[in-house]
Amino acid sequence: MAMFPPTPATVLQLRHVALSFGGVQALSDIDLDIAPAEIRAVIGPNGAGKSSLVNVVCGLYRPDSGRVRLGAEEFAHVPTQRLARLGVARTFQNLALFRGLSVRDNVALGCTGPQGSWVEQWADAPRARAARRDTAAQADAVLDFLGLQAVRERPASTLPYGLQKRVELARALAAAPRLLLLDEPMAGMTLSEKRDMAGLVRAARDRFGTAILLIEHDIGVVLGLSDRVAVLDHGRKIADGTPAEVRNDPAVIDAYLGVEHAGTEAEGA
Repeated sequence: MAMFPPTPATVLQLRHVALSFGGVQALSDIDLDIAPAEIRAVIGPNGAGKSSLVNVVCGLYRPDSGRVRLGAEEFAHVPTQRLARLGVARTFQNLALFRGLSVRDNVALGCTGPQGSWVEQWADAPRARAARRDTAAQADAVLDFLGLQAVRERPASTLPYGLQKRVELARALAAAPRLLLLDEPMAGMTLSEKRDMAGLVRAARDRFGTAILLIEHDIGVVLGLSDRVAVLDHGRKIADGTPAEVRNDPAVIDAYLGVEHAGTEAEGA
């Protein structure tokens, strides 16, 4: 029996999720929800539990208790092998590109859909050829959208770091996800690259209606980009609300932001 009823206006729901490692509590009684086409950020100090939360949603970690609902399906442990079919894609803190492959081939790997059986692919059957054409068209559409067509044939390893992060975003978007998990997508970027990436994330949400769960350390970017922000500290959620509400929350200021952030405007993103 489901622990909580499905909510049509919700892409992701977490209820009472707890996770520990060797007696250390990584997450404690976490509730979180994301609406369609919402940019939902999770922030907090190092060790607050942000990446643990993402890994629970992706099924890499099995929570000690609680439930995760993706769309209409509810899980105690999300099956990683079903993520694409559940409409979930993600990027990683560290680049996870195939460095020897071209940009286009990296993005094509994110495309989902029927590819034909291995026999059909080996025999170059019409169904397999049609699937390859569809994949190429899908990849090219995403490359166009993110301004990567000019470098599509270059090996991913030859691109500047900021463009490699953009390729990783393109590969995730190629899966046409309902929910996109971005784990520190702007880590290591220059200010200009961060602004470009923030604009692309917002544009992806606006164009595709994708719900986005954003983990990011740059508070200016988070407060300028997100619709709602949840704040974790030592595995507990201490605040949840609009950027303005979170920015001025005394518990958040004390735990993370510092007085200098209170009442200030978010950095343009």
